[in-house]
Amino acid sequence: MRKRYIEIMDTTLRDGEQTSGVSFSSTEKLTIAQILLQEVKVDRIEVASARVSEGELKAVKKITSWAKDNDLLDKVEVLTFVDGDSSINWMLEAGAKVMNLLTKGSMNHLTHQLRKTPEQHFSEIEQVISLAKSKGIDSNVYLEDWSNGMRNSPQYVFQFLDFLTQQPIKRVLLPDTLGVLTPSETYQFIKSIVERYPNTHFDFHAHNDYDLSIANVMEALRAGAQGLHLTVNGMGERCGNAPLASAIAVINDYMPEFKTHVVEKSLYSVSKLVETFSGFRIPVNKPIVGENVFTQTAGIHADGDNKKNLYFNDLMPERFGRKRKYALGKTSGKANIEKNLQELGIRLSDTDLKKVTQRIIELGDRKEMVTREDLPYIISDVIDASSVLEEKIQIMNYVLTHSKNLKPSATLQVRLGDQVFEENAQGDGQYDAFMNALKKVLLKKHINLPQLSDYNVRIPPGGKTDALCETVITWEHNGKEFKTRGLDSDQTVSAIQATQKMLNLI
Repeated sequence: MRKRYIEIMDTTLRDGEQTSGVSFSSTEKLTIAQILLQEVKVDRIEVASARVSEGELKAVKKITSWAKDNDLLDKVEVLTFVDGDSSINWMLEAGAKVMNLLTKGSMNHLTHQLRKTPEQHFSEIEQVISLAKSKGIDSNVYLEDWSNGMRNSPQYVFQFLDFLTQQPIKRVLLPDTLGVLTPSETYQFIKSIVERYPNTHFDFHAHNDYDLSIANVMEALRAGAQGLHLTVNGMGERCGNAPLASAIAVINDYMPEFKTHVVEKSLYSVSKLVETFSGFRIPVNKPIVGENVFTQTAGIHADGDNKKNLYFNDLMPERFGRKRKYALGKTSGKANIEKNLQELGIRLSDTDLKKVTQRIIELGDRKEMVTREDLPYIISDVIDASSVLEEKIQIMNYVLTHSKNLKPSATLQVRLGDQVFEENAQGDGQYDAFMNALKKVLLKKHINLPQLSDYNVRIPPGGKTDALCETVITWEHNGKEFKTRGLDSDQTVSAIQATQKMLNLI
């Protein structure tokens, strides 16, 4: 079967930048443009709106200069307006050669925003397109609010398209400006247009207000659209645009009659780059690029994957330059832990594996997720704890306080053998106050605390944890040095755990 080629136009740098609170610097725009064209290999990029600001002009100049040197200038597009020669002069100064002219695609917009007749609007558009051509600028034309135009004033839309298809333009761009289309409408509207104008190239530009953008993209292609407008991470006004990664995955997996040049392996890296530059955080459950989408949490899923990849689908993470993860938490079970230990090259006995599993479940009750990088710390903590045969001393309860302009204080309840003691004290910090209260308790049994010689707090390297940390304390006792460790999501609690281990060792 011969596949129909679909042009992909990425508009992250123009429409995506209209995400509330997002503004790329000129250097960031250039970097994103380079990656989109050279690594992701989209066909075209829309990089700016004309006449917005001096910063925008500077950014476009950087992009067009680089694009010209790399024979990519025809792939760089700028949104322009029906404003005589103003946008075109801006284009010439910026060095851009392709304009996407914004026009009115519904009678509602034309009547109430421009207060003009169709004939007046068409005449002004014709003048701008003619001027652009005389200056060596290619033209594509946006029909703003086209989707509502098809719903409420289809006669106007077809009158407009009758006019446009006679103009020297390359493409007609059909935006669902307000994100209101249903999949069936998308198919119906585009099908009727493509059949009426078979020799014209039509792009579809979806918004995601009803979370239907990808469904609408699929129907637009089936109806005959020849190009798609997408953004990295689905950035854009309101609920954003159709996301690039999801659209490409859907085309590749469910629409074998179509093809694009987009490189799947580059989709995740450009997603993370745009996330960093924009400050617009990717939801962890966002398809393809979200942090959790290739993470199995339930132990039964890890067990099934161990046996015959029972919980895999066609969205294999390696396609997108990613790896499958097995989350560690209260629902993960032994199979998830074994998967992660395999990655680290660690083997445990069944007894130790059960202890580690129980410790992870305990942590999971207080903490959303434990990562693979936490595992060596948890193993050390469990093995350290198992070396203490009997807990003759137990810190049963404690209250730690820290107030402005007041010394930190601690109240604790300690079991020594069969007796329970309670004391409180102040200190220079919460742990110091805890130790001072502990000294008072131990003195009642004539027990002297060893000297604390080193106190080290560590966070697992690369572990994207909330606060899981290991406290390792070095003690001097009877001329010998030894260490104990504690592990918890709270730093002071982990230090208290390490201290209790010390008390039982001595």
